[in-house]
Amino acid sequence: MDKKNIILVEDDFLNRRYTKKILTENGYHVLESKNAIETMALLKTHTPDLIILDIHLGETDKNGINLAQDIKELFNIPFLFLTAYSATDVVEKAIATLPQSYITKPFKNIDLITAVELAIRQFNNQEKRKPVVVIKEGGFNIELPIEEIDYIESDGNYLLIYAQEKMYKSRFTIKQILEILPATSFVQTHRAYIVNKNKIEKYNTKNVIVNNNEIPVSKNYIDDIKVFERI
Repeated sequence: MDKKNIILVEDDFLNRRYTKKILTENGYHVLESKNAIETMALLKTHTPDLIILDIHLGETDKNGINLAQDIKELFNIPFLFLTAYSATDVVEKAIATLPQSYITKPFKNIDLITAVELAIRQFNNQEKRKPVVVIKEGGFNIELPIEEIDYIESDGNYLLIYAQEKMYKSRFTIKQILEILPATSFVQTHRAYIVNKNKIEKYNTKNVIVNNNEIPVSKNYIDDIKVFERI
């Protein structure tokens, strides 16, 4: 049976290593992170079976609750809290993000392993969804499957997301959307354009064609396009 992968987000080195030891001894493969920035970077290249979050993440802009909200909005990955916080107001904010569980420190090893296994099993028993990006349209949230995106164009403070002959307008920036999109499927061709590699019909060093639309390629991104051309 394949090992389950877990991202452990904990700013304290000793606590992180102690928790990792327990998880590893019980057959889990653990990737370590100490803050929100490192976690988002890991999620760009890994899809774990579970994320374990501490709430206090050091002197950073985002705590574990903020990070949980981002994970909930951007990814289809279960998470639970493992934290020393037990104050009612903090617990209520954490529970509002809909975690699989909330464990307070100090904890018993069996309680952690049981919570982890239940979280993974319960999530896997739910209907699997394709990776999505959440955007707003007419005051409503829309879960747009990432694989349906043709290309993305920057337009001032907005992004224009083209998918299946429709256009969605979002307040993401190019930098923010690149943190969400898998690098294996998307490539930036210009400071204002990102394209789905799987939707490219034709290409050269000046343009790529996606769904009969001509997308510019700038010299700053030419090396990424040369990967396709093999020149």
